[in-house]
Amino acid sequence: MVGSAAQRTAGPRIDPVTASVIQGALENIAVEMGFKLMRMSYSSIIRESEDFGAAICDSVGRQLCECSKSTPLQSGPIPGYVKGIQKLFEERGHRFAPGDVIIHNDPYRGASHSPDVGFCMPIFDGETLIGFSMTTAHHLDLGSAQPGSMGLVECVDRYAEGVIFRALKIVDAGKLNDVAWQMITDNVRMSDLVLGDMEAQIAACRVGANRFLELYRSYGAETLWGAVEDLLDYSERLMRSQIAKVPDGVYRATGHIDGFLDSADPALSMLPIEVAVTVRGDDIAVDFTGTAPQLEHHAINMPFVGTVDVAVRLMLRTILLDSAEFLNVPQNDGLFRPITITAPRGTLVNPIEPAPTIARATGGNRVADTVMRALAPAVPQSVSAGTGSLRGVAFSGFLEGQQWVHLEIFEGAYGGRYGKDGMDSVDTLYANTRNNPIEDIESHVPLRVVRYEFRDHAVAAGRWRGGVNSVKEIEFLCDGSVSAESDNHKVAAWGFDGGAEGYNSELILATADGQRIQLPSMLPTIQVSRGDRLVCIGGTGGGYGSPKSRDPQQVYQDVCDDLITVEQAAQDYAVVIGDQGVDLERTRLFRNAPPARGE
Repeated sequence: MVGSAAQRTAGPRIDPVTASVIQGALENIAVEMGFKLMRMSYSSIIRESEDFGAAICDSVGRQLCECSKSTPLQSGPIPGYVKGIQKLFEERGHRFAPGDVIIHNDPYRGASHSPDVGFCMPIFDGETLIGFSMTTAHHLDLGSAQPGSMGLVECVDRYAEGVIFRALKIVDAGKLNDVAWQMITDNVRMSDLVLGDMEAQIAACRVGANRFLELYRSYGAETLWGAVEDLLDYSERLMRSQIAKVPDGVYRATGHIDGFLDSADPALSMLPIEVAVTVRGDDIAVDFTGTAPQLEHHAINMPFVGTVDVAVRLMLRTILLDSAEFLNVPQNDGLFRPITITAPRGTLVNPIEPAPTIARATGGNRVADTVMRALAPAVPQSVSAGTGSLRGVAFSGFLEGQQWVHLEIFEGAYGGRYGKDGMDSVDTLYANTRNNPIEDIESHVPLRVVRYEFRDHAVAAGRWRGGVNSVKEIEFLCDGSVSAESDNHKVAAWGFDGGAEGYNSELILATADGQRIQLPSMLPTIQVSRGDRLVCIGGTGGGYGSPKSRDPQQVYQDVCDDLITVEQAAQDYAVVIGDQGVDLERTRLFRNAPPARGE
């Protein structure tokens, strides 16, 4: 028997103290799941970068909580995974049973993209299905057309992206599906690491299922579901109250993705993302009409459910419910009831199967960034200027007859925001993963990090400057290959309210024989030799506000920190710096001087 949402909401509501206690318990369950997954995982992309998700959903797929240690791009899509699984089960006439574990990574049925494999464990109380415990994680390799699961930017269709698991019972009523497990073993590179990570996901799901069942039995069905409905309604009310403060209207913006800058076909580069945000009372609608058509044979397309919806919801939640003001808002489906998202089919943001989608990450970040840009005039003190995009790179090769694969996420940078400079060299927007320690890289794969530092003199000027980004240079200690998916090589982070644009990204192959080869932002697999180095220069965030209104002492501190030069201080900020620091009198005269003719 499956308990319906309607049956639950018919029960009595409970006191807010009990609801708060239950909310804390739900959050702790998700956090415990996340720690279990991190500490059992084999690959650094999960263990160190925390590219995973963990959440509990009810029996109709509504998210009740998510792990605060995970990335929004992993936990956010989980309701879509669950609903995709449920739809496929319904179509096939399949039923959930106690002890089942379902594996799923179909990007056209809820998954964010195919390397983010989900494991879903139905939770039963006796014969009653009461919810789902679920984890997602980015895997090193799924047997795609080239090694790794980043940088597969050119492929014929989704079938070239690797193995697709479409709501398959990998554990059936407690018994491992040996045939399916063997199929995975035989069809992925680095199978020991991949299977080890999958086992960690299943173990984390089991922890979540057991803890949720304990909570359910401790409080009883009426109390627990009463608290759930109250918490969903509370999150909805909170979101609606903030939407209602935004002036009614339609707010528009256009963003661009680099795309394939090295292509002779102009339709493959500078791809527009058109956003119209409509606010009416306490409802908000986001429409993508006018966005570029989907690309055939290029994997930059973004699943509407799992990537685009997550990017939009994350951005609206971030702008309207800043955690600095609202603290711990229950992260559940109630937050998104006031939000409607539409996109024409056949576009980058709503592709038609089987268009490839594996390289959707940087495009989705541009979606979130453009939503923020659209709303900036309406809520200027709640947004940042444009973000410098992150980059994903896959390194691979053979050493002593053994294949190795390493996935690395290179940081982005936030733009300045009202009252604060942009955050430096962090993973941005819906990615929110961590940087990978140099010691971990060098102890597991034949790579050496020879340089990892902030960029010099590449800060977007503003009253609140843009965030600076890093330079990371990695040397191959054996022959191998490399591929990448990134952005910002041509499209710079936008400045706001008089702030300057950010500085662009670069990707350079410095060969052992002294050549320096500029590589495109979307890089299919290329072969490299021992001693070659990949130089990754990150794009920086945009500036916020007029640079001439920045505190001269802050400008001087930026010079001392080697973020800008004395010449940049004068040119960009009209701040004169001498041997003893800021020359306040000359700065005052310089800032008040009339502009030269033609300026």
